Amino acid sequence: MTTTQQTDSHQKAHAFSTGFEMVNRFNAATRQGLADDNTLLNFYNLCEQLGIQDKLLLIDDNITITTGFDTGTIAPTAGTIGLVLSSNQDQPVTIGSITPNGSQKPLIIDRMQPSALIIGTLDSTRELIAVDNLDDAVMLAQCLINDNVTVLTSLDSLLFNGMVKHFAEAYPVTIFTTIDKKDKACKPLAGCNVKAVITVFDVLLQLDNHSTYADILADSDTTILDLQAEIWGEPEPLANNPNKPTPYPIDAFTGLLQHVVKAVAHYTQAPTAIAGQCVLGALAHMGQRFIDAPMGHGYMPTSLILITEGESGSGKSQAMGLTHFKIREYEKQLYADYLIELSSWENDRVSLKGKELADFLESNPKPQNPKTMFKEATIEPILDKFIDGSISNASWTTDEAAQFFNGHTMKGDTAGNALSSLTTLYSDGEVSRLRSQKSAYATPHTDAYNVRMTLLLQGQRVILEPALADPVMNGQGFLARALIACPEDLRGQRVWNDEQRNNESPYDNPHLIEYWSRCQSLLDPLPANLPNDSTGAPQRIKMQWADKQTRQVFSDFKQAIEDRQAQGQPLEYLKAYASRMAENASRIASLMAFFDGRKAITTDDIKRAFMLVEYSTAERLRYLDATPTGEQNDSEKLSSWLVDKARGKNPPILNKSFVSQNAPNAIRGKKLNSLLDDLESMGHVRLENEGRRRLVCINPKLINE
Repeated sequence: MTTTQQTDSHQKAHAFSTGFEMVNRFNAATRQGLADDNTLLNFYNLCEQLGIQDKLLLIDDNITITTGFDTGTIAPTAGTIGLVLSSNQDQPVTIGSITPNGSQKPLIIDRMQPSALIIGTLDSTRELIAVDNLDDAVMLAQCLINDNVTVLTSLDSLLFNGMVKHFAEAYPVTIFTTIDKKDKACKPLAGCNVKAVITVFDVLLQLDNHSTYADILADSDTTILDLQAEIWGEPEPLANNPNKPTPYPIDAFTGLLQHVVKAVAHYTQAPTAIAGQCVLGALAHMGQRFIDAPMGHGYMPTSLILITEGESGSGKSQAMGLTHFKIREYEKQLYADYLIELSSWENDRVSLKGKELADFLESNPKPQNPKTMFKEATIEPILDKFIDGSISNASWTTDEAAQFFNGHTMKGDTAGNALSSLTTLYSDGEVSRLRSQKSAYATPHTDAYNVRMTLLLQGQRVILEPALADPVMNGQGFLARALIACPEDLRGQRVWNDEQRNNESPYDNPHLIEYWSRCQSLLDPLPANLPNDSTGAPQRIKMQWADKQTRQVFSDFKQAIEDRQAQGQPLEYLKAYASRMAENASRIASLMAFFDGRKAITTDDIKRAFMLVEYSTAERLRYLDATPTGEQNDSEKLSSWLVDKARGKNPPILNKSFVSQNAPNAIRGKKLNSLLDDLESMGHVRLENEGRRRLVCINPKLINE
């Protein structure tokens, strides 16, 4: 028979369609047939010891490759040793051909089938360790034969990752790598049910030097990485915890103002949020007099409503004392000048009578008290001062918020009217009060326009918590306009006996000194710096967007807030509050720019302003949507159910149709899709497509908790 005839005969006789046919065609290899190949002999001994004699075959003929790009090619396998390669179901699928003591690389008959040479038993009670060559596999198996280990061997390093992924679908798989090769080894397997043992020195070298596997794992230089969790971030908490304050965004302030917030918090040992709210209150008190903020095609006041929670002794008064230091000095000086002017006016008036007195009063009106920052007051007298023209800018700045929330006006039948007046004043800069002309307070003046008022209200939880839930406060839109902070109580964590701290004085701090100097220039600016209208009367600067990009960034933020008010979204039940977020951001950005001496708002200004608005919104949600202790919200219920159903699956994946049909009744239907979207955004699940199937992949970090 010619060589060609032999080749044709072999091609016809040994073109196998299944791994079973291939394995059953050949006889088991004998020890003598392995020549003097130490690796194959050691493997043969291992097979005898483990009772797996069907792994080695004696191939007496060539085999035709029947799959892949090499279909029809005759592999030169005659006279080689065959290694049985199996699937993750421990079923033979192909053969790897090896020449004893030969220099040729192993030849795998069917490279399209994911497979491995399995040394040991394939079950969930054993640790499966994968290696990429036969020499290492045999050595590793010899070292770990008594450690409940099964070795998976890829005869071609190019097929190693595919082999690992295939077996990781059914069992957890371990791989070994060194620190310098970590990324190359781990990145291709990220997301698979694989554990990477990362060492300084090669594991096989350590085992060869008589280290035990347990010693290697316990070594301080060994790192064990869960690759299945590697592509997942930490899942965000789903429960709303009213006891866990939102981190204060100190980076919302830059330059001098950030230094001031930090300095105030340092010297008073008050929460950063209290210091930040006080700084905003001071900026609004000073800036509302001179600027208006852009909104839509018009402008609005830069007044702010700031509500801050802080228990007695938490540093509220001290923080306000530092941020409002120059404002109070300025008020004291104005009041002293007023008393002198009033005394002089009284002296001039007292001796006059009749027509002389009438002429004097007409040309010399009685001096008005210039006080603009109120701590102890009621709403009506302040509104009256706007209407009679004695003030046009004011702030109610107090660390005793009870005087506002529990005052006579807020507890009576007139609370709604008072709140309506304050919201109109905040939004439009207008006041309107009509009194009976027969009363002792009768006045022909009923309205004030172009006036401003900021509220900086700090108080204890016992005062603020009922107010934040009050239907009148919410219904009238007062709270919807407020910037809220409820920081952690630092009492019990402060240090008062540190010598260095006690020797430091805030009045020597260069940042506070610079801040107070700037405040002084804003409170009492040079006449040339005051804008005037055509009649010479002072007018406010209309702050501008620095460019089109800044305006677009503002609009994008505003749109994102709008989208979050849709059904099933975080702000669905906080629409009134959400609608004011962009307004407050524009006000804050305008004040920050004005403090820096600018008349235009930059993109950076508006981004930082929205950081403060988002902080306030998160704090507001803590009170609105807090889940009662021990009760799960819908997102938590769905996440817990998914984790329970995916437990034991590798990887933890569920069919979307299964989830839709079997999820708890209360969270099925349209609500389910919204909840899944929420869980995906919080890092609990990932929704993926696999052909026509829609899959719900569960974060393995939740399974392992």
